[in-house]
Amino acid sequence: MHMNAPGSVLVVATQRIGDVLLATPLIRSVKRAWPQAAVDALVFEGTEGAIAANPDLRRVLAIPLRPGRLAHLRFLWRLLRRYDVALSVLAGMRPTLYAFLAGRWRAGFHLPTRKGPWKRHLLNQWILFDNWNTHTVPMNLALADVIGAPRNGEVVASWSARDEELASQVLGGDKGKPLAVLHTFPKYNYKMWHRDGWIEVARWLSGRGFRLALTGSGDAEEVAYVADLARTMPAGTINAAGRLTLGASSCLVSRARIYVGPDTAMTHIAAALGTPTVALYGPTNPVKWGPWPRGQAPDANPWRRCGSQRVGNVVLLQGPGACVPCALSGCDRHIGSYSDCLQQLPAARVIAAVEQLLGTA
Repeated sequence: MHMNAPGSVLVVATQRIGDVLLATPLIRSVKRAWPQAAVDALVFEGTEGAIAANPDLRRVLAIPLRPGRLAHLRFLWRLLRRYDVALSVLAGMRPTLYAFLAGRWRAGFHLPTRKGPWKRHLLNQWILFDNWNTHTVPMNLALADVIGAPRNGEVVASWSARDEELASQVLGGDKGKPLAVLHTFPKYNYKMWHRDGWIEVARWLSGRGFRLALTGSGDAEEVAYVADLARTMPAGTINAAGRLTLGASSCLVSRARIYVGPDTAMTHIAAALGTPTVALYGPTNPVKWGPWPRGQAPDANPWRRCGSQRVGNVVLLQGPGACVPCALSGCDRHIGSYSDCLQQLPAARVIAAVEQLLGTA
């Protein structure tokens, strides 16, 4: 459709950090189509670090995952018809309702379920949500098509000048060695690789002259895990877990010669920055959630569903097993359980992928 240039646009991405990050191509598409528009994003508290320094945004609105009733009502009242256009990149009831309340004109997704169709009446235009065969980036960019904004496929990882200072402080200056970044702790056990693998990869990298840095959030469990792992790493390994903002961690990864990580937001960031990236995937469907390689065309899925593969600056390694990817949360079907495919992924395969990216295979 052809749309007159809106004065204000809200993009609703109330989900995890990875979802927020993968909404940035839509945000960039909107801003490039209408440079004068004020573009805001609505996200959950705790995820705003992914876009806090995004140059395409005027401001980031953050709402608690579980807000108090009165506080939520006050927030909704302030949101009411505040924007010319509101776009929801999620098909759930809550983000769709946010878009409905915020936008004088709104678009979003709906699921083909019996509970889904009524939400279409809250939207001026809707798109059927594909959660299996279409990557999240082109799925989101279908909303750009709806409003007549040319697709821009760039996933935007951003940081502030202060973030850059923090990254430099943690690195302690350039000591002449190439940097390898390992992100060893995903939020959920079912995405976790085994400890022995990380140690073997770290020792291999160190033996080839790399300086090592371990990234991680400030979550207490994550900080404890990385600290314990760091004690077994080669001398001089930098433990940055809990010491950096998400923006500063992104800046640090931008300086890396190689990055290795599981299915987590930092792996998406590394891929988006063009850093040579080894992504360790188990039960997650890569067609939908694989890292978006830098320079990837905005209208094509980069990944096949099954098998280890390389696209651009990213090697995606799948663990072994005919069931991979099962799209389940671990072998016991809950986020606290582990995935055999990742637990059985040998370090030798990860090292071979690193060698491939470094051009030394």
